[in-house]
Amino acid sequence: MTKAEKVKFTIDTLEKLYPEVPVPLDHKDPYTLLIAVLLSAQSTDVRVNQITPLLFAKADNPYDMIKLSVEEIREIIKPVGLSPMKSKGIYGLSKILVEQYDGIVPKELEKLEQFPGVGHKTASVVVSQAFNIPAFPVDTHIHRLMYRWGFSNGKNVVQTEKDAKRLFPKDKWNKLHLQIIWYGREYSPARGWNLDKDIITKTIGRASVIKEHLKKSSSK
Repeated sequence: MTKAEKVKFTIDTLEKLYPEVPVPLDHKDPYTLLIAVLLSAQSTDVRVNQITPLLFAKADNPYDMIKLSVEEIREIIKPVGLSPMKSKGIYGLSKILVEQYDGIVPKELEKLEQFPGVGHKTASVVVSQAFNIPAFPVDTHIHRLMYRWGFSNGKNVVQTEKDAKRLFPKDKWNKLHLQIIWYGREYSPARGWNLDKDIITKTIGRASVIKEHLKKSSSK
């Protein structure tokens, strides 16, 4: 298979498996999505979706959020981990939204990246999922699969994002990054990986990755 054929196979397979892709984090608007994505760092979407209703019951907009103290926010979000840093980020970005943006989350990636607690990945998720602006946020699943599929060298997420944007059509980025996340969780996880179920990697995957996996499986 040529690289172009592998890319087409991947897109077609993901489209068959996930014709509709839900956004993993529960939210109702750009602000609640921004907070949910910030909370998801080094946590699980399931855990975040358990905690955000408690937080948003008290404050689901930046004006109400800055009425809470950093300590109050921290107490609510403690179960998702990294609460000292995340609570400061939530309060800080909410204050900036109120003071500089009339409480409205900006659409520009560069502006979002200036907010405390908001990195490139978080900003990319918000612009793609809240505003439908093409972006390709790379999480651990995408980073892992782009390497397994031979689409990126696996050095770092910055390079993986560049490779993904170069290989995949821009009009598919927003849906595709979600499809890859769901596929990674369901068919190609980091642990408990069953190559027979992972049709994409089995068909187009990097030979060295498949060989190493089979070697480990046979030695068990």
